[in-house]
Amino acid sequence: MQHVVNFSSSALAGAALLGGLAVLILGGEMLISGAIKIAARLRMSSFLIGLTVVAFGTSLPELFVSLRAALRGHPDIMLGNIVGSNIANIGLVLAIAALLYPLTVRFKDLARELYLLLTVSLILLIAAWYGYFPRPLGILFVVILIAYTIRACRVEQAKHKNQTSEAGNQAAAAGFTQITLLCGGGLLCMWFGSDYFIKGAVDLARFFGLPEMVIGLTMAAIGTSLPELASSISAIRRREGDIVVGNILGSNLFNLLMVMGCTGVIIPFKLPATALQRDIPVMTAFVLLILPASLWRQQKLGRLYGALLLILYIGYMLFIA
Repeated sequence: MQHVVNFSSSALAGAALLGGLAVLILGGEMLISGAIKIAARLRMSSFLIGLTVVAFGTSLPELFVSLRAALRGHPDIMLGNIVGSNIANIGLVLAIAALLYPLTVRFKDLARELYLLLTVSLILLIAAWYGYFPRPLGILFVVILIAYTIRACRVEQAKHKNQTSEAGNQAAAAGFTQITLLCGGGLLCMWFGSDYFIKGAVDLARFFGLPEMVIGLTMAAIGTSLPELASSISAIRRREGDIVVGNILGSNLFNLLMVMGCTGVIIPFKLPATALQRDIPVMTAFVLLILPASLWRQQKLGRLYGALLLILYIGYMLFIA
């Protein structure tokens, strides 16, 4: 009888986790659609929309999950979600994109994001050495994010001064009511979805006896990386594979600077030893794996490179399981 009760509890936890994830993804899609319509009304270029609005929108599931996890007293799920999402964005999402379509990786186009991402990862490593993420560091991350976004907008607006996206021309007439419903409905879905997702993740971790950090690095990370996978596949279908790598790096920056920064501002948290010894170095190593391809003469992230990233990611998943 006890076994039946335990199985029923695990099934309910799994349903809560999957249901919460589905609502999270739905909310993310609604919010991105509304944000793109707002950007279109402002006549932003398609590249600028991708660099800011889409990168921000696809990182919102991580933000909601992380904030809810931290507020409920589960910082390991929050940290695992952020670091695991960054690893999954490269080892899983970028790998699948490269397997589907060879990606252009010009160093001059990625240098800003690469340098900044590596710098922020190094700062996080130093914080992990002390075992704590203080509020001033969270404020610093948010300030860096704001400065990065402003600079990126200015640079891209200068490049595309007289250009507007085709989506912008088509969506410029989007009504205020439609935009409000999309954004408001998306935020509500993500709030309730993240709540059920965290409840399910915590219950499953307890049922299987897994550390909450592992749940964050695996199920939570892969689940909240699905918007990045969807947007990357969409870009490849439109033969815009050359901007996929930049979008992935931009999303990783938003995960660290916005998600971890905002969480640290609200609730400073401890950084476990495993983050210093294993997970943050692995996250940094996956970023460095992009560097050889960007400096190579062909400047391509081909199918062989994608297969290598995927194999390394699967190996990492098996190691922490």
